[in-house]
Amino acid sequence: MSDLLYSDVEDDLRAGLRALLAEACAWPDVLAGTETDAPYDAALWERLTEMGVTALPVPEAAGGAGASWREASVVLEELGRAVAPVPFLGAAVLGTAALLAAGAPDLAADASAVLAVPLSTPPGAAPDGVRADGGRLTGVITAVADAGAAATLLVPAGDGLYAVDPGADGVRVTEVVALDMTRRLSDVALADAPARRIGDTGAVTAALTTGAALLAAEQLGIAERCLEMTVEYVRTRYQFGRPVGSYQALKHRLADLWAAVAQARAVVRYAAGCAASGDPDLPVAAAVAQAHCSATAVRAAEECVQMHGGIGFTWEHPAHLYLKRAKSASLALGTADRHRAALAGLVGLPA
Repeated sequence: MSDLLYSDVEDDLRAGLRALLAEACAWPDVLAGTETDAPYDAALWERLTEMGVTALPVPEAAGGAGASWREASVVLEELGRAVAPVPFLGAAVLGTAALLAAGAPDLAADASAVLAVPLSTPPGAAPDGVRADGGRLTGVITAVADAGAAATLLVPAGDGLYAVDPGADGVRVTEVVALDMTRRLSDVALADAPARRIGDTGAVTAALTTGAALLAAEQLGIAERCLEMTVEYVRTRYQFGRPVGSYQALKHRLADLWAAVAQARAVVRYAAGCAASGDPDLPVAAAVAQAHCSATAVRAAEECVQMHGGIGFTWEHPAHLYLKRAKSASLALGTADRHRAALAGLVGLPA
């Protein structure tokens, strides 16, 4: 059984990261970034890299921090709280997990490789949009997260996983309009593009499973921050001479949401622990975490918008950033329904 509590090291990591994000990732800056062509906040990403959090699960011998996915999960919680526009999920989680599973940890230290699969791909699915022919790839992959930040694209094709230079001849990366502009999506077109085989597609399955487990941590961060903002607002917003939060109807809704967030933390910690230790229960833990946390994040963001009243619907309040991130994440790496169906199969429940 994985330890669900945070270690002192994880608490220190959280404190340092939260301080950095408070200084360098204020929500007005995040909002302003959505109106630019920049695929991500390069300055913030550089500071996270310097801090060492982008290579936490990579062994020290390969140039990483030698930590684990538990610490990476804490990072995702904080990035979710800040709706940070950095390619952590695509590069530092999916890309790194694929490289580690493929036995190429030396390529993972700088977190510059992105797994090129549609963001909606659930664990166990077999991306089939690309064909390999003599070390060259042809095909199209739609809605790849963080492809605009990639120095290397990790492309599944046939029975192999290939490394592709996004600047090579025959490779075109085109950004597409996404609901969540703090996590950019791109289509990747390959036309007889040169590629290097680095592993088999088992690495893709491993990466997607780890990604689903870790994405739940980001969803926890979103839900927790939305709950905090909402509680603070209803405590200070008066109507008819009393705080609106004193009305029982709102109290009950917020109490239920608090319980859902507390449950989310438990499943997130278990999933992260399974990913860190290579526990064979990881597919079950990831499915449970996604089934619960994606719905909890969306619910928390929706409650945040609604309980803030009119201000919650405006561009000048951050609630819409959290709602878009939560909605987008609820479709990433498999929907909650898809994970519930997978969970039934994993634990042997009859249809």
